[in-house]
Amino acid sequence: MHFSPDGLAAFRKFLKSEFSEENVEFWLACEDFKKTKSSTKIAAKAQKIYADFIEADAPKEINIDFHTRNHISQNISEPTLSCFDDAQRLIYSLMAKDCFPRFLRSKEYKELAEKQENRNERRWLPFL
Repeated sequence: MHFSPDGLAAFRKFLKSEFSEENVEFWLACEDFKKTKSSTKIAAKAQKIYADFIEADAPKEINIDFHTRNHISQNISEPTLSCFDDAQRLIYSLMAKDCFPRFLRSKEYKELAEKQENRNERRWLPFL
């Protein structure tokens, strides 16, 4: 998935207006996490993602099923770079099927489209 800065900013603004910005924040956190090389940093970043998005009453708790949440909870003490993959796929699917189609009808999207037309750019959609 490729994000342009303008497309991502508009999509985040839209999600924030719908009180669901945690979805794209989680997705981006997972993308960053998967690039981590140090085992010490893997553990620290995994704990942060878990605390921010996964555990019950997390400040940015994402909407995932019990099975996925439970699987992550059981394995968070020894995280791997793929430990959030199932949850990330669920959130991606949610955004692609639910949030993104609404975004395409939103004021934020229309403003972005006008801005890009004025620049005569075409490669700006946050999801390709």
